[in-house]
Amino acid sequence: MSTDVRALARRAKAASRLLAPLQEEARNQALASMAAAVQASSAELFAANAEDLAAADALTGEDHLSPSTLSRLKLSEAKLHEMIEQIRSVIALPDPLGRRLDAIELDNEDPLEGETPVGLHLEKISVPLGVLAVIFEARPDAVTQIAALALKSGNAVILKPGKEVERTALALVRVLRGALVAAGLPEDLLALVLGREQANELLAMHDAIDMVIPRGSKKLVEHVQANTRIPVLGHAEGICHIYVDLAADQQLALRVIDDSKLDYPAACNAVETVLVHKEIASSFVPKLAEHLARRGVALHGDARVRELAQGINAVGSWSHEYGEPEVALGVVDSIEDAIAHIHHHGSSHTESILTEDRAAAERFLREVDAAGVYHNASTRFADGFRYGFGAEVGISTSKFHARGPVGLDGLTTYKYVLRGRGHVAGDYRGAAARTFTHRREPK
Repeated sequence: MSTDVRALARRAKAASRLLAPLQEEARNQALASMAAAVQASSAELFAANAEDLAAADALTGEDHLSPSTLSRLKLSEAKLHEMIEQIRSVIALPDPLGRRLDAIELDNEDPLEGETPVGLHLEKISVPLGVLAVIFEARPDAVTQIAALALKSGNAVILKPGKEVERTALALVRVLRGALVAAGLPEDLLALVLGREQANELLAMHDAIDMVIPRGSKKLVEHVQANTRIPVLGHAEGICHIYVDLAADQQLALRVIDDSKLDYPAACNAVETVLVHKEIASSFVPKLAEHLARRGVALHGDARVRELAQGINAVGSWSHEYGEPEVALGVVDSIEDAIAHIHHHGSSHTESILTEDRAAAERFLREVDAAGVYHNASTRFADGFRYGFGAEVGISTSKFHARGPVGLDGLTTYKYVLRGRGHVAGDYRGAAARTFTHRREPK
């Protein structure tokens, strides 16, 4: 597939400027068109996905896909239904554009006479980023999630799928572009490039692309970060922890750990390490090990864990993201040690404490530095759809621009709008200078 990537990016930029000023109703109508088109094209999409799965099954050696990757790749009836519902859920979300984020009166008088005093007023207004480039791996649902959020937030988007999902992504983009045209919007709001060479061309276009969002492995994210001047929003890995405090409800702990590991082991918000306070280790570790082993989870543990339970391998690395039904277990002497372990080995993604001690919980929530910190809840809640964002374009562990699951707000920036009546900066200097009021106004 031969694509002039720069021309494609220029068309996306032009389309984004047509989309940005549109009223919310027009964007919502296009989203409804997209949801209906995906539903009507299910046979085509399943056929394309079957080709991807067949190609994946034929891979051998280093190219062989792991069970977790194949799970992400497969487009089931349930997953397609969820994709359609996620598009529709974005329609119901508040409009992220044109919001008055701040307002300041700079002056309440006019330098020129008029029938009604205008004053000098500054507003901070939410606006789209412009053009997004999203590079993702084996996730068909990433196409619809990203397209829906980009459209609602007034952005154009260029997708680069992993080789393993190319046929499904091509079919989905074809369907969604047709839906945009049917809604009266330019098809160039959604585009797709294939292959590493075209992806590298995108990464060089800091004059056309406003943000790059890598969704995938640590290797992918680090490659993107090292090879572009464009701002990158993403996380390198999801090494999530659960700390089981000495005051934990042990039945609750088993339930939460089970969900955090097994609800979707390949997800970046699946737990990878469980830390247990030494005071309950002798009673809880054997119980936890037996429960997880019965559920088919491979266990790794430190020396104290291996003394308390059988059939547990030594931990190779505390900084490893398994992405499979595997988990590391460790015993810690205190909540301080648990927090120190998390900060040393974690990826600032999502961390949870299980305890009935409110003071311990609040300390953990206050002191742990991560995009998400939870009390008595599964790490699997770190998700844009579960947070009420409709969907997400990814999860950011950065502290700049956006953090955690990134929904509509994370795809916007802002501009300052100043309204006056002949006001000039020079009037506010010198002996007879006008005075700024700098009065905050209601948003």
